[in-house]
Amino acid sequence: MKILLAPSETKSTGGSALFDLSNLWNKNLHKARSELTQIYLEELKDDIRSKQMFGLKKPGEIEYYRSVGLHSLATKAVERYTGVAFDYLDYNSLDGISQKYIDENVIIFSNLFGPIMAGELIPEYRLAQGAKVGELEVDKYYHANSTKFLDEYLENEEILDIRAGYYDRFYIPSKPYTTLKFIKDGKVVSHWAKAYRGKVLREIATNHINTMKDFMALPLEELSLIEMQTRKNKTEIIYTIGA
Repeated sequence: MKILLAPSETKSTGGSALFDLSNLWNKNLHKARSELTQIYLEELKDDIRSKQMFGLKKPGEIEYYRSVGLHSLATKAVERYTGVAFDYLDYNSLDGISQKYIDENVIIFSNLFGPIMAGELIPEYRLAQGAKVGELEVDKYYHANSTKFLDEYLENEEILDIRAGYYDRFYIPSKPYTTLKFIKDGKVVSHWAKAYRGKVLREIATNHINTMKDFMALPLEELSLIEMQTRKNKTEIIYTIGA
C-alpha cells in the first residue's frame, strides 16, 4: 500500500547532507525538475517575482528565502515539512521501523520537486501552493510529466490518498483508490482534517499497515466510521470526529 500526502508551505531549517537534485526518486522526472528549478532560481533574482512565488509580504522573509535558494543542507522531506499534518505525525518520535515505513511508502507532492518519497533529502525552499514558476503552472507541469510513471509505479499497489483536494491537479490515480473525509458537528472540517491525516498516518506507520483491509480493521482514536461512498475509481471513507 502506498500513501499520497500533501506538503506544507512551512519548512524546518538546517540539514545534514548536500542536496543533489539527481538523487530524487523517479529519474524520469529529472529533466523536468531541472528545467523548473533553473527557472525558479532565475526568478529569485527578481524581488516582485520572488514575492509572488513565496506568497509572502514581509521583506525580511522574502529576502531570507531568496538568499536560501536551494543551497541549504538537505534533510528528509518528512522532516523538512512542518505543517499541521506533519506536527501530528510527529515523525521523529516514531521508532526506526515505523520511520522506515514512512520513508518508503509515503509519496509527498512537493510544489517544487513534484512527487518525492518521504525519506528523500531536500533543501529548505519556499513556493506557495498554486504559484507559477516563470510561466509554468507547476501542478499542470508535473501532471503532464509524472502521471504515466506514477500509474506504472502504483499499478500493483493499493492507494490511500490523504492529500488536500488541490493536489488532484498534480495527479489522480487511474485505478481504484481511497480517500478520507472528516466531519465534526455535521460539517466537513479543514484545519482538523490536516491534523487527523497526520494522526491516521501515524497509526498506519506504527501498525505497519500494508493493505486497505488491514487499514479498515485499524482502531482510530476519536474517529467513527459513518459512511463509505464509491464513485468511479474513488472510494471515500467518511469519519466523524469525537463521536
